[in-house]
Amino acid sequence: MSSQPPLSLQRYSPALDEPTPEEAEIGRKIDETMGKVREKTYEDSGHAIRSVHAKSHGILQAELEIDGDLPDVLAQGIFAHPGRHDVLMRFSTIPGDILPDSVSTPRGVAIKIFDVDGDRLPDSEGSRNQDFILVNGPTFQAPDGKAFLGSLKPIAATTDRVEGLKKVVSAAARGIETVVEAVGGESAMLKSMGGQPETHILGDSFFSQLPMRFGDYIAKISVAPLSDNLRALTDQPLDVNGVPDGIRAAVVDFFGSQTAVWEIRAQLCTNLDDMPLEPANKEWSEDESPYVRLGTLTAKPQQAWSEERSRLVDDGMGFNPWNGVEAHRPLGSLMRMRKAAYKHSQQFRSERNGTPVQEPDTLDLP
Repeated sequence: MSSQPPLSLQRYSPALDEPTPEEAEIGRKIDETMGKVREKTYEDSGHAIRSVHAKSHGILQAELEIDGDLPDVLAQGIFAHPGRHDVLMRFSTIPGDILPDSVSTPRGVAIKIFDVDGDRLPDSEGSRNQDFILVNGPTFQAPDGKAFLGSLKPIAATTDRVEGLKKVVSAAARGIETVVEAVGGESAMLKSMGGQPETHILGDSFFSQLPMRFGDYIAKISVAPLSDNLRALTDQPLDVNGVPDGIRAAVVDFFGSQTAVWEIRAQLCTNLDDMPLEPANKEWSEDESPYVRLGTLTAKPQQAWSEERSRLVDDGMGFNPWNGVEAHRPLGSLMRMRKAAYKHSQQFRSERNGTPVQEPDTLDLP
């Protein structure tokens, strides 16, 4: 990773990201399909959970320290001034049903940065927080909303069903993914089918995958291991077969005694021909625009997961890329299409569980 951003950058303008005519209808169908997932899991369990990223593996109290010597092109949005902010980190895996970890799917980390300044995005005016939602791969699994909807439908149809088959498919997909990676490739689709390698989640790097406004510019955000103990876990095998919550157990064990430090980074868009807002599965070249450091995230030893933390965060809080400042507006039709789904997922949990999903003012985990 370079410490310097590219010299030539794409400046942000609202005219670069106009909605398309079919967005509203596709977005409605995405919301409807995600609704079927949460309705099925609620029907079976009597407890409402997220439509995606339902299973948490770690819930951490951390601190963001924004670097004090950022060049002007990086000192944008909430990173415009050096300082420290409380941060909540929720590590999870993608499915909307609670599966054993041997069904190995992509991982995510949702980050809530507390008490930030800036003009708010619509519908987030009551919050002073900034959410980033990241996944452990640089590109989104589908090029556009229509393709994403197509991938959601079979997931909705098999939610809370055929767990044994999912284990078999996952094992097969991991085997194929291993071959693909051995020749220098990587398949987001294979990983989404259960082909995610069984490795330690704390060694992963995480990416916004979809672009956002970065003040005067456009960027993607990433979080990557920085401390030696995290780097030592990158690609480190983790045997979860026969251990349904093995990822969570490994996270709890780590934070029983160790401190973790990640680097938070931005990849700036140089031009929309080479680094487009869409298709969403086109990777932005790190040779053309490397990720550059914005600051660090530090999590000290703590009880990294507990039933009490899960009730507070899994049931009582939400993460939404539209909960933030205008300077980090989500960009692209996929971000807009999914906006209603985030909102309705939180409403569903609030209504069914009798625990209102609320935006916290302060961070105080048990």
